[in-house]
Amino acid sequence: MIAIASDHGGFALKKEIMERLEARGLEYKDFGSFTAESCDYPDLAAPACRAVRSGECEKGILICGTGIGMSISANKIKGIRAALCGDCFSAEFTRRHNDANVLCLGARVTGAGLALKICDTFLDTPFEGGRHKRRIEKVEEIEREEAGL
Repeated sequence: MIAIASDHGGFALKKEIMERLEARGLEYKDFGSFTAESCDYPDLAAPACRAVRSGECEKGILICGTGIGMSISANKIKGIRAALCGDCFSAEFTRRHNDANVLCLGARVTGAGLALKICDTFLDTPFEGGRHKRRIEKVEEIEREEAGL
């Protein structure tokens, strides 16, 4: 299951991505926004990311105008490794090397056609493990240390 959420700036692109997920036979849970009315991205990013963290959803896709706000918000949630991607290469390697579990997109900076390809790449690319696993473990250690402050 894929967690998906957007603010008003990403609402139209979110609808296109959901259509793509349906066409691919992938289940998703929509955490909002459910209209194009102005809303606050942290209110949408947090529940979607908590669903990824809990295992309810395998991965997440978050969309706002630039993707930056969603990315910042998502990365505040323990256990989330969110990556803002504007190209397929970044989407591929954030999965291969960083084991990113949330993709962030900027609807006002990335066209729908490219955004759909980025989503496909992100969802279809496995984590390589190996030396990259050691690095992810170090990131998680930093997260634990910071939580203790």
